Amino acid sequence: RIKASGLKLRFCTNETQATRENFVKKLQGLGFDVSVAEVTAPAPAACSILKERGLRPHLLVHDDLVPEFAEIDQTNPNCVVLGDAAENFTYANLNEAFRVLIGMEKPVLISLGKGRYYKETDGLKLDVGAYMKALEYACDVQAEVVGKPAKRFFESALAEMGVPPEQAIMIGDDIVNDVGGAQRCGMRALQVRTGKYRPSDENHPEVKPDAYVNNLAEAVDIILRQL
Repeated sequence: RIKASGLKLRFCTNETQATRENFVKKLQGLGFDVSVAEVTAPAPAACSILKERGLRPHLLVHDDLVPEFAEIDQTNPNCVVLGDAAENFTYANLNEAFRVLIGMEKPVLISLGKGRYYKETDGLKLDVGAYMKALEYACDVQAEVVGKPAKRFFESALAEMGVPPEQAIMIGDDIVNDVGGAQRCGMRALQVRTGKYRPSDENHPEVKPDAYVNNLAEAVDIILRQL
């Protein structure tokens, strides 16, 4: 319905357990009309940064995400790239990333998002932000976040659409990463009461959505009524 209305659309995801291609295939398999070009994701954005700055990453990411970095030189690493590594978040792997960072004169830690947790069918799971904070603390370094809620991430999606922030609206279930990030970029933001939404979000001390909606369909109703 959004596409039929003529509005421009982007799917901004912090998905770092799959390549964009496989992520889109999964959505298409569920019946969604989504193309790779419509998806803004952290890994391709991180690859652009690595190339721009001549950085060679030590990767602590999910096995299924590794192909995104196929064209990036990973010999003699001079930075660490952290993603939602799931089962790869072992003590040994975190310690290896720590050793790479602590051995640098000026440690560079790039994190593909900073989410606290996410929801899967069997319940809530710790997200990359928890491990990012551990490495920040251990190495006395501040991570560069690529993905929501980073301003640069939202700006790249807006640039791809050719839309100024004041003419865009973000719909998401994450009070900090979706709503807060979009608002700091100058966009309006709706929070859906689905997914990782928690009733306590409505009392968040800093982030106040422009509106709450019960689900995505209700958000679309509101937006299309106001056209």
